[in-house]
Formats: sequence, structure tokens, C-alpha cells
Amino acid sequence: MKSTILFSMAFLLCFLSGYSQGENYKNDDFSIKNVRVTHKADLGITVWEIAVKGTAGRTVPTKAGQLDGAPVLGYVFPTSLKPEDVGFSKTIGIVALALTSHPDFDDTPLWDENNDAIYNNDGVIWHPHWVVLHEDKRVKGGLAVKQFKKADKTVILPPTNPGMPMYMDSPGYPVVTKAATIKVIVPDYRINNKTQFNYDAVAAFMQVNTSKENLPMLGVYAVYSVASGDLSLPYKVK
Repeated sequence: MKSTILFSMAFLLCFLSGYSQGENYKNDDFSIKNVRVTHKADLGITVWEIAVKGTAGRTVPTKAGQLDGAPVLGYVFPTSLKPEDVGFSKTIGIVALALTSHPDFDDTPLWDENNDAIYNNDGVIWHPHWVVLHEDKRVKGGLAVKQFKKADKTVILPPTNPGMPMYMDSPGYPVVTKAATIKVIVPDYRINNKTQFNYDAVAAFMQVNTSKENLPMLGVYAVYSVASGDLSLPYKVK
């Protein structure tokens, strides 16, 4: 009984820690006003953009000093794209393009976002990830990046995956923040030339877990705002 109580208390403290950290970043920089994805056929790209009440990208996480428990802030575009459209093997979940900032680690080993000729020191710079999200009620936000066992040879990942056992990719698309807007440019061929799809926008706080098997590796602990007001598919935001 005593060990069960201690385990429950540890789980609660971890859960509340992630939630309370998330509350610290709740401000107008993550209050979404609108979202838009625009196809530019002459360039073969789509421009994805989120506008907020405050200054997009101004607020970044406070460094935790370690990977376990590291905070991650994100402007996330959930979509109706399929995992195969962005280079993953077929799986169930929501394909999302997440623009993230996290000062404790760098998961874009091929890209030097701050242009200092060092490739592993710029995790705090806003950068994109493709992820597959699924429901996870163990975390306050109700979502987590989908994981898989390292031994599962059926899982296909893009070659720019950062080496974590999650449906995640580091595609290296350019991200630009200016005033109230954060934008990312995606070439058509990187999304299987899909130019008609549904989408939404979510501002969220996430947290890394590397020590507790009862929690996801990367879960959503706080959702600050949702462009449509509803996280259910199909997404269609004008």
C-alpha cells in the first residue's frame, strides 16, 4: 500500500509539474487569432501561417538544464494529411506540422538555424517538425506524439528523423517570425503534392519524458488556444 501511494504521489507531482510549467507561458504570444495555408502554384510551395494577439515567437521556454522534463513550446498545425504524405509509414493518428522551441536539446542535426557553424546548439530557435499525434489521457492536454518500439522494423521514418522512437521528422523548412505572425514554407513535393487539405492551429506547451514509463516521451500538457475552437477532425479553417 505504501509503495502504491508513493508511486501515485510521484505520478501526480510529475503531472502537475508539467501543467504548472505550462501555465507560466500562457500569454498573448500564444493566443491565436487566425491561421492560413496558402498555395503558391508558381513556386510549388505552401505558406503556413499563424497570427496571434501578441508577438509570435517572442516567448520561448526557460531552460531546465536536462532532457528529462525539458519544456517545449509549439505553434502546431494539425492536418488531414496522411502519415505517408510526409514520409512516415502508414499509422493511425493526426499528422501535424509543429513549430517548436526548446533550449535544452537540439533535434535538428542536419540544420544550423542560428548559422554559427555549430549544428547542435540551436534548439531554442523556432523550427519545424512533422509529428503524428494521438490521444493520450495521461497528460493534461490529452495528446502525445505517437511512439513505437525501437525493435519494430515495420516503421518507416524520413531520413531526417532525429533518431527518437517517435513518429517525428526534422524537415528543415524555413520558419520566419515577424510581429504577430509565424510562418513556415513547405515545398509541394514534401507533402506528396497535396495542396487541398484541412487544417487547424493550436498553441501548446509540451514536455519531454525520458524516465517514467507511465508517461509519453513527448506529451501535451497545456493547450493555450485553438484557432477553430475545436480539436476534432475534419479541420477546416478559413
